[in-house]
Amino acid sequence: MTDRKVALITGSGTGVGAATAQLLAQQGYNIVINYSRSEAEARASQAACDAAGADTLLLQGDVADDAACKALAQAAIDRWGRLDALINNAGVSSFTGASNWDVLDMETFARIYAVNTVGAFQMVRACAPHLKAAKGSVVNVSSIAGSLGIGSSVPYIASKGALNSLTLYLARALAPDVRVNAVCPGLITSRWFVDGLGQAGFEKVKALTEASSPLERASSPQDVAEAIVWLTTGARTMTGELLLLDGGIHLGAGKTSVPGRTA
Repeated sequence: MTDRKVALITGSGTGVGAATAQLLAQQGYNIVINYSRSEAEARASQAACDAAGADTLLLQGDVADDAACKALAQAAIDRWGRLDALINNAGVSSFTGASNWDVLDMETFARIYAVNTVGAFQMVRACAPHLKAAKGSVVNVSSIAGSLGIGSSVPYIASKGALNSLTLYLARALAPDVRVNAVCPGLITSRWFVDGLGQAGFEKVKALTEASSPLERASSPQDVAEAIVWLTTGARTMTGELLLLDGGIHLGAGKTSVPGRTA
């Protein structure tokens, strides 16, 4: 068994997953990098982790497939004999808009739930015995969609709401051995959103986000990764938390002036 801690990060070829993998590698973790389609990007993510001194495994697998989830967990154990952290980052959406109901069908709902919600559960189930042995942690990458009921599509909103509820359940079920938390970002300045919205659509949503949030900024993948790493490596008394990373959008529209303070 290695002395270095081990993290398994689903969907870690690009965006938040890749940024998280690199930060954990820099903090002394060995990394399982998982991807479903983006092999070239995942290899680049692996190279960055290797350069940071990590031992890495690069594995293709769809978290909607329970057998693939079990294989990912077993690969970590076969390689290093331990598993200390699971980050459920893999996610999909339809980017159809929350009010565009006519384009939605059962297949769309089923696929989004299979990855975003069922996939996260299957990964936790596969990893739980090893995480318990290591007194480890789980971080689910959710969204303000699940907390505020806004987002790219109805099935995405519903899947993230279910993931938030699942986070609370798992935090109780796996205590006291394993901490389970979720991060809930708003818009992220990543390729995932650009691909889904198109460049013009992304710029429009980004401008709206910046105009409507108290902090006047969207999150970068690095911003979200830093929160995930803190929940993984610190936050020793935190479990069952849904951490909002939305620039303050959840506070509501408009900004409140502070009495006695002038602009």
